[in-house]
Amino acid sequence: MITRLLRTMMGESVGEMETLIRHGRRCLSCAGRIVFTLLKHNLTGDRYTGKHTCRSIATYSIYIYCLYLDSSSSSSSSSCINRINSCLDEAAELASLPSFDGCIGEMNVSDGILKCIGCEGHVNHANYSKLSYHCQQFGHYASCLRLQNVFCVAETCVLLRKSNLQSLIVRWIISEKHVDGLCKLLLQNSETLTSLEFIYCKLSPTFVSAICGSLNVVNTHTHGIKHFSINTSSFLEINPVSLPPGFVSFLSSGRSLCSLKLHDNHLDRNFAWMLFSVLLDASSSLSILDLSDNNIAGWLCNLNGKSKCKVPLSLGIGKSLQSLRVLNIRGNDLHKDDVESLRCALVSMPNLEILDISDNPIEDDGIRCLIPYIVEAHDRCSPLAELYLENCELSCSGATELLDSLSNLKRPLNSLSLADNGLGSEVAGPLQKILGTAIKTLNVGGVGLGSLGFQELEKGLMTELKLVDINISKNRGGFETARFLAKLISLAPNIIAINTAYNLMPLESLTVICSALKLSKGSLERLDLTGNNWDFQPNHASMVAEFHHNGRPILILPSYLAVDVPYDDDP
Repeated sequence: MITRLLRTMMGESVGEMETLIRHGRRCLSCAGRIVFTLLKHNLTGDRYTGKHTCRSIATYSIYIYCLYLDSSSSSSSSSCINRINSCLDEAAELASLPSFDGCIGEMNVSDGILKCIGCEGHVNHANYSKLSYHCQQFGHYASCLRLQNVFCVAETCVLLRKSNLQSLIVRWIISEKHVDGLCKLLLQNSETLTSLEFIYCKLSPTFVSAICGSLNVVNTHTHGIKHFSINTSSFLEINPVSLPPGFVSFLSSGRSLCSLKLHDNHLDRNFAWMLFSVLLDASSSLSILDLSDNNIAGWLCNLNGKSKCKVPLSLGIGKSLQSLRVLNIRGNDLHKDDVESLRCALVSMPNLEILDISDNPIEDDGIRCLIPYIVEAHDRCSPLAELYLENCELSCSGATELLDSLSNLKRPLNSLSLADNGLGSEVAGPLQKILGTAIKTLNVGGVGLGSLGFQELEKGLMTELKLVDINISKNRGGFETARFLAKLISLAPNIIAINTAYNLMPLESLTVICSALKLSKGSLERLDLTGNNWDFQPNHASMVAEFHHNGRPILILPSYLAVDVPYDDDP
C-alpha cells in the first residue's frame, strides 16, 4: 500500500490516488510513514495538483487523512472533529492563563496533537507547529467546534475564515468582549450554522439579543438554526413582563427551528410563561422543547379559571407547539395544580409523543389529573408513546390507577418509567397487566418491589411479552429476582437489555440466570448484575464466559473491587 501510494503521489493523478485511498483501509495509520519516507527522499515541493492542492508534506499527510475519513464510517469523522477540538481546547487552557499575552494563532500545537496525524518529530516547517497554520490549512474541515470564551475574539474569525461551521458549542460567555467576538463568528457562518449551544454562560438581555441578531442570514430576517440550547447558564436582569426582543424575534422567525433546550438555567415561572406564549404564536416546526431543571412552578396558571383547559384565543394558534413531539419539564418542583394547568396546555400539542415530568412532587393527585388527558389523547389518536414519571412521590394507589388506565388502552405506550417512587410490593399486580400489553420499555427501578413483589410478578407471567428493555434494579428482590428473570427471559424473545443491579441477589442466582440464558432463543445483549455482593469462585468465570453478543459479554458482573461494599438504598 505504501509503495502504490508513493508511486501515485510522485507521478500519477490525484483521482487515482483518491481511488487507492478509498480502497486502502490502512491509509490513516500509513500517513505518518508516507510523510517520513517522502522527507527521507527529499520529495518536498508543489508538484501535486488537481481538485485539491497540497502545498507541503504536512498538508498532504492530513489530506490523506481526510480522504480516508470520507470513505470511512461516521465514527471516524467524529474522531477527526474530536482531534481538532482537542487542539483548540489545549490552546484555550494556555490562553486562559493570566500570564498569556500574545496572539492565539502563534500558539504552538503540542506533539501529542501532531502525533495524531503521524507527523510527530518528522516535520521541521517553520510555521507547521503554529495553531494559525492548522486553522488556515484545515479550517474548512472543521464543521463542528467547541470554543472557550478566549476564542470569542476577532482573531478567531480570521483563523477560521475558511470554515463552514454547522455546529458550535461555546462555553463561559460572560462579558461584552466575548459576545462581540462571538457575534462576528456567527455572522461569518450564518449561512451554514444549524446548531448552537451555550454552556456555563451569563447572558444579559442585551447579550441575548445581539447573539440572536447575529444568526440571521445576510440580507434576510430569518435564520437557519435547527437546534438551539442554553444549558447550565444564567439569564441576567430578566424582565418580568417580556423576553429579550432579539430572542423573541429569533423564536418567531426561525422556521427551521426544531429543537429548543433551556436546561438548568434558573428560569422562573414568568420566563416560562412568556416563552410558552411566544411559541404558541410562532411559525417554526418545533419538535423538542426542554425546560428541565429550572424553577417554573405555576408557569401555566393563566390557563386555569374560566378558560380552564382552553388556550386563550389572544395567544394565537401557531404551529410551533402543534408540531411538538418531545416535552421535557422534569425537575421543576411542579405540583398538582401545575399538572392541571399542563393538561390544558397539552391540548395545543396534538402531536406530542414523549412527555417527561419526572423529579416533580406531583403525588397521586397530580397523576390523577393527568390520566384523563392520556385517555382522551388515545381517543383522539394522539401519538403519545413515552411517559416518564420518575421520582414523583407516587404511592401504590396513584400508580395502580395509572397502570390500570394504560392497560385498558387499545394502543398502549411504548415506554413507561415509574422509577424511584415508593410503590411497594402491592404494585406487582398492576405491573402484570402492563407487561401483558405491547409495551416495549419499562423502568420500575427502585420502587420497592421486594421479594414478594417479584414472586407475584413471576407467577403472573403467562404469555409471550413484547418487551425490549426493562429496568428492575434497586428493588431488594433477593433470590426471587433471579426466578423472575428466568421466567422473563423465556417469555420475551425480543428483549435486548435488562437492568437488575442492586437487588441483593445471592450467588446461587447466577446459576438460575445462566440456565435460563442457555435455554433462551432471544436476542439479549446486556444483563446488568452489578451491585450484588457475590464471592466468586473459579468455576463461575467459565459459567458466564459462553454468553456473548458481538464479541462482548452479555452478563455485566459485580466489580471484584467493590464486593465488600454493601448497597444501601435507604434515603
